[in-house]
Amino acid sequence: MRSRTTTTIAAIAATAALSTALPTNAADSIPQNQSIQNVVLVHGAFADGSGWKGVHNILTKRGYRVTIVQNPLTSLEDDVAATKRALERQDGPVILVGHSWGGTVITEAGIDTKVAGLVYVSALSPDAGETTAQQYEGFAPTSEFVIETTKDGFGYVSPEKFKAGFAHDVSDADVALMRDAQVPINMSAFGTKLENAAWRAKPSWAVIATEDKAFDQSMLIHMAERIKAKITKVSASHALFMSQPKVVADTIDEAAKAVSAKNQ
Repeated sequence: MRSRTTTTIAAIAATAALSTALPTNAADSIPQNQSIQNVVLVHGAFADGSGWKGVHNILTKRGYRVTIVQNPLTSLEDDVAATKRALERQDGPVILVGHSWGGTVITEAGIDTKVAGLVYVSALSPDAGETTAQQYEGFAPTSEFVIETTKDGFGYVSPEKFKAGFAHDVSDADVALMRDAQVPINMSAFGTKLENAAWRAKPSWAVIATEDKAFDQSMLIHMAERIKAKITKVSASHALFMSQPKVVADTIDEAAKAVSAKNQ
């Protein structure tokens, strides 16, 4: 059984733009013989893959091959299929990463034989036979994270609540673009039962945003502890994939190095 440790990280002072602009030292580059050099990033609901820019830039500078999935958010099946297409294009083992709803997606898609480890970024992690909606049961409601549903059943984050509920530590300009370009999710996807739970067979890491307004903090910790993930906490909003790219990238790097070392 894998052991779980918890690390608390102070908020990173630099912004995403500054972090990605810093030069990469040779010591930061991954060894050429490291077995895991591929990373696949899966975004969550109400967003698209462009939010991973900071994480992508840091990892590629270190020598990783990074692929960003563009989920259609039309169903769990469709999002898993999009992720599987990305996995099929990899030339070796992969660290599969999911933010928020993307955690549900990587939990199902992560049984792929190319996936060597999983990283959950303030993400959901249902078990096989469970739905995403069930993960919220018994936890406090999130009053600042408000979803508005269209007549055909797709959900958007309320424009008036977007900054407070989703990305309070992101610049006003970036928040405005995210709010106006948000991708709605078919709300029925939250009621779809998973057939597989990759975390039962694959080592897992979790980055938890301590100022996340989309999830009750106890819910995030409960999910991460249940899957026996190595937990990193960071002071950030739900949009930590944008506001704390170095913390997220460092965790992905740690996962790749740990699994590579174990497989030597």
